[in-house]
Amino acid sequence: MLASASPRRAAILRALGIAHLVKPAHLDESLHPGEAGDAAALRLAREKAAAIAAEESLPVLAADTVVLLDGRALGKPEHADDAAAMLRALAGRDHEVVTGVCVAHGGREASGLERTRVVFGPMSDAEIAAYVATGEPMDKAGGYHVDGRAALYIERVEGSPSNVAGLPVRLVGRLLGELGLDP
Repeated sequence: MLASASPRRAAILRALGIAHLVKPAHLDESLHPGEAGDAAALRLAREKAAAIAAEESLPVLAADTVVLLDGRALGKPEHADDAAAMLRALAGRDHEVVTGVCVAHGGREASGLERTRVVFGPMSDAEIAAYVATGEPMDKAGGYHVDGRAALYIERVEGSPSNVAGLPVRLVGRLLGELGLDP
């Protein structure tokens, strides 16, 4: 059971040949005051998994991804100007993508964090405006999608590429194994 409405996470699982059902956990995903972004990602993944596991007997996979720039969490843009501001802040710089993952089954859980460094190349105001106009940034943490048009501006990814897309597959495999589940 995938406790997420993310089409990217579902596509990653399909590409891996992992059969799954989708049942999003509808929780408040706000960071608590003073909460570090990586701590929030892990907390939210665990809360999502627990919420769905309480209703289902199938194994539950939950994840939450946070984009950190200078330690500050960039969430999903609320509007086009917000997306443009995020992209201006990321352009020509590196940042960290952190995903908390939790697998819950049979009253047990296994969880962990994956960190990936992403380096953006410079972006002109015209490039930012054109990218925002596609609508792609609007439901993505940090305002971009690594496997979409933002790939034009990404110079390098250091770490798990699937983490930047929202689901670090190597970590998922390890967590499934910890619970004796075969992907």
